[in-house]
Amino acid sequence: MTLTAGYERCRRLHARYGRSYYLATRLLPQWKRRHVHALYGFARYADEIVDSFTMTADRSRAFDALAAEVEAGLAGARTDDPVLPAFLHTVHSFGIGHDDIRAFLASMRADLTVTRYATYDDLLGYMAGSAAAIGTMMLPVLEATPGREEAAREPARQLGLAFQLTNFLRDVGEDFARGRVYLPMEDLDKFGVRPDELGAPRTGSALRDLLAFEAGRARDHYRAAAGGVGLLVASSRPCVRAASDLYGGILDEIERRGFEVLAGRVRVPRRRKAAVFARHLLAAAEAGRAERRVRVELP
Repeated sequence: MTLTAGYERCRRLHARYGRSYYLATRLLPQWKRRHVHALYGFARYADEIVDSFTMTADRSRAFDALAAEVEAGLAGARTDDPVLPAFLHTVHSFGIGHDDIRAFLASMRADLTVTRYATYDDLLGYMAGSAAAIGTMMLPVLEATPGREEAAREPARQLGLAFQLTNFLRDVGEDFARGRVYLPMEDLDKFGVRPDELGAPRTGSALRDLLAFEAGRARDHYRAAAGGVGLLVASSRPCVRAASDLYGGILDEIERRGFEVLAGRVRVPRRRKAAVFARHLLAAAEAGRAERRVRVELP
């Protein structure tokens, strides 16, 4: 397994499973794209162990083996895994924090045993690893402007939380089929929703009210993340703005359908995706050209 093949494997995983974010990454300078693909590909690779409907092997053993190989790779060991070489190359190239990687793996491991979250704070604890840590892992690749690296971390975390909560609202039925409920149990009680209603063929009125409440929380995370875009270098801003628009578009579509999420998967129409991409394309091209024109004074 060559490094080039590993990056290509990650790109394909990203293209297949993360279509909205994959489209947004096309607005990045080409050299950054493969590193974003590597981070997303690794996240999806780990997620498939705990989430796949078709996997028949011992999930816990498979996940422990992956986590052990990641730890060995972080310490410098070589690996023949099809995805990890590209991921580890990106981690080492950008100095991505190992604590974020371990937090992500801890949340993925929790999916093997935890099926309910009592409160929103409990859910946030899970998402700190499964989503917020992904945001901060992406940050060194996307590049904060010099001196703003620390200030950019919290907006990056918030955007990760916004994206994942959007996915939870869209995937209520699919998650229930896996035996999981990511909507806080105290919120189900508050709105009079029984857990088995999440597996119904249609979305009931009480569940619609609950989803509207959680959508408000997602909007709060999007707002908390918005100021972070300006802390990034110019060539990364169009990508992040487009990703936010595309994931926010999923939330818009859920709301437009009156929070009917059980009758079929909610998708952003292709024409809207194309419009979002086109709207940010010119800014991405101009930013890329401007950065390439920067003069470097030789000693």
